[in-house]
Amino acid sequence: MNSIAQRLEQVRARITQAEQRAQRPPGSTRLLAVSKTRPIEDLRAALAAGQTCFGENYLQDALPKIAELADELIEWHYIGPLQSNKTREIAGHFAWVHSVDRLKIARRLSEQRPPYLPPLNLCLQINTSGEASKSGIVPEEALKLARAIADLPHLQLRGLMTIPAPGSGFEQQRQPFRQLRELFAQLNAEGLALDTLSMGMSGDLEAAIAEGSTLVRIGTAIFGARAK
Repeated sequence: MNSIAQRLEQVRARITQAEQRAQRPPGSTRLLAVSKTRPIEDLRAALAAGQTCFGENYLQDALPKIAELADELIEWHYIGPLQSNKTREIAGHFAWVHSVDRLKIARRLSEQRPPYLPPLNLCLQINTSGEASKSGIVPEEALKLARAIADLPHLQLRGLMTIPAPGSGFEQQRQPFRQLRELFAQLNAEGLALDTLSMGMSGDLEAAIAEGSTLVRIGTAIFGARAK
């Protein structure tokens, strides 16, 4: 079985090759290691292999890891569902939040961000698949919400995130990512200075990079399949 360090190298190679195929600059896509439910030993192994950005979905699972690794230079990203009763801890412990889809939540994060920390980086979660079961706002609501969030203190609106329905092939995988890229361009044309497209996971990172992803969220390809 490959080690976490070996799998990290394989993922980095996939990213580099995808950037080359898309004729994009080397290093234009950041790698976020999705460490939800993973033991602290797995994070330490990834750290030892040079990975410093980690994504967590569950606050109760994340806080002990953040505390135990407090001496490490880690950039923590919250990528899971947001609930009002969790915003204070998220605002105080994370550098990024990728899953904002309500102004109420953004306001709470703004009010609860400690003043001694830099602004909290946010991405709007967009539902590109139109699935009722998926979180995120519909693309038509993005501009209004983005403008409202951009005016809040202690936050920095950075970009857009999506978790599309799985596609059966490369071209089908590209479609929701293309939709997000086009929305990203529309919002920037309206004066929003966005720089981040958070899209692509273990099974579709190549399609996401082909459509301009600047950050891929990779769990299984680094840490292996999660226990059921």
